[in-house]
Amino acid sequence: MSGLRINDTFSQRTLGDGALFASAVLLLFMATACASGTVSTSAPEPFDDIPAQFVASSRPTGEIDSFWWEEFGDQRLDAIVEQAVIDNPSIGQAVARVRQARAEARLAGADLYPNVDATLGAAIAEGGDDAFGFTQDEFDLGIGVSWEADLWGRISSENAAARAEFLASAANLQAARQFIAAETVRTYFALIEAQAQAELSRRVLETYDELIRQLTLRVAAGITPQSLNALAISDQQVAQAGLEDQRAEQIRLTRQLEILLGDYPDGSLAIVANLPDLAPTPVTGVPAALLARRPDIRAARLRIEAAGYRIDAAEAAFLPSLTLTGSAGTSGAAFADLFDPGFFLWRIAGRLLQPIFQGGRLRAQLDLRQGEGDEAIEFYGETALQALFEVETALAVDRYLDRQEQAFDLSAAAAEQSVDISTLRFRAGVDSFFNVLESQQRALNARSAYLTTRRLRLFNRVDLHLAIGGGFEEAPDASLTAENSQ
Repeated sequence: MSGLRINDTFSQRTLGDGALFASAVLLLFMATACASGTVSTSAPEPFDDIPAQFVASSRPTGEIDSFWWEEFGDQRLDAIVEQAVIDNPSIGQAVARVRQARAEARLAGADLYPNVDATLGAAIAEGGDDAFGFTQDEFDLGIGVSWEADLWGRISSENAAARAEFLASAANLQAARQFIAAETVRTYFALIEAQAQAELSRRVLETYDELIRQLTLRVAAGITPQSLNALAISDQQVAQAGLEDQRAEQIRLTRQLEILLGDYPDGSLAIVANLPDLAPTPVTGVPAALLARRPDIRAARLRIEAAGYRIDAAEAAFLPSLTLTGSAGTSGAAFADLFDPGFFLWRIAGRLLQPIFQGGRLRAQLDLRQGEGDEAIEFYGETALQALFEVETALAVDRYLDRQEQAFDLSAAAAEQSVDISTLRFRAGVDSFFNVLESQQRALNARSAYLTTRRLRLFNRVDLHLAIGGGFEEAPDASLTAENSQ
């Protein structure tokens, strides 16, 4: 590396001057070890006029539910979610990333402290010719110390950046657990709907069996043409195809849920038969609290902090650096000399380096870090706005899904009543078979749409809980602090 190097070497056998220099080094270490960057850790607001509460929220205040999936009152679901957030492979990957980031933070923090090494060596040298040959033994025992003084806070800034990255990875782990919990609940509800749709198709097929039986008797008696019987069989097979499609979807969702649980996808997982009722709309908190609570927003804000510290470190790289080294030990021609105070030597040296010409490397490094900081700020704004959008949208959509669900329920009930009436009138010879088929299809479509809308409303409630960001709170600082002392 190009630069101006100033080397000063201090070598003394007397204790007085050496102790004085060592004291000076210790004071310098204490003064610089606490140096830190001047980065601003505050993240900008995504926009200026953030409201005091969510526009569509009816319950802004109260405690955010950390175990929100329990509101559905399904113990089987509770057990499945608990397993998923522990055994899902994505969670394992996120945990491993936290461990890596924690190790990176500890590595960066280690540069603030001196490196101390102990050495024990032995060497044998031979030379000369037959007349003047020689053999020389040499033994040495010592300890060496090297340390770069953090004069301008460069090392501590890099340490702070690594620590912020560690905290961001811990926040991402919390976000991953929230996402897996939500994805598990959604898949669980989709599987229940698929089962219900299959059961609906099965009941329709039973109705077709009875209708075709009666049509066959009428055709045999010459009352009904053969074409109607063929039409009924055609509709029956269409319903059979729909049933097989629902069964295939059920198998696919079962295996997908098993994968979320980290289990082998053998399709053997059993769940309940009915979709649950919805509890009242949960507490949402206020937008300002959401920006502090949601883990993905916290992670984005921490990455702004990390980028700021890296900018500080890049700026400090333009300034001089001071490296101190020291060694002490014994050396002699015999192993016993290692324990003789008369062979004791010590050395302390300092090196001051001021970069002068680096081919633009330092300036490019600073530009890179500043660009990363600008990107982190924009990403934070995007993440925050997306979070606010998710909460407001889930709150606003819920009321429309509620009305849609009620409408399909009433429509299905009316269509099912029409099926009963038209079937009785057909058996009595009053209505045609076409009325029965039409009412049957309407009832099937309306009840199927009701089940789908009910599942979509449950999905929207899951999306709302995920957007609110409650659950899986962790405090990773303690573990890093404890390990930094080791």
